[in-house]
Amino acid sequence: MNVIERWHEHVERGDPALLDSLIAEDCVFQSPAVHSPQQGKAITLKYLRAAMAVLNNETFRYLDQWVLADKAVLEFEAEVDGLIVNGVDMIWWNEAGQITRFKVMVRPLKALNGLVARMAAELSR
Repeated sequence: MNVIERWHEHVERGDPALLDSLIAEDCVFQSPAVHSPQQGKAITLKYLRAAMAVLNNETFRYLDQWVLADKAVLEFEAEVDGLIVNGVDMIWWNEAGQITRFKVMVRPLKALNGLVARMAAELSR
C-alpha cells in the first residue's frame, strides 16, 4: 500500500496509529494560517489531528488527486459551520514511505477565517 493509499485509509478510519506511522520524525507542516513552517513529528501530528477533528465530518470528501513518485496533491471539500471549505493537501514523502512535508491551502477567505478559530480551539485542548 503506497503513502497516499495509507493516508486515505487514515482519513477514512481516523486511526491515530495509522497517522503516527505515516509521519517522519523530521516532517514539516505548513498551515494556511500560520506563517512559519512547523518543524517535527509532534507538532505535525498535533495539527493533523486537530484538522481531522474540525474537517473530517460527514461532508468531507476528496474531489481529486494528482500523484507522482514522491509527492501528491489532494483536493478536498467539506462543510464547516455552514461554510464550504475547499482546499488542497500537498504531501511529500521519503523512500521509507513516511510523510516529510505536508502543506495545506484553503479557500475562500471566509472559510479560512472560520477554520482558524475552530483550529485554534482544537489545538488548545
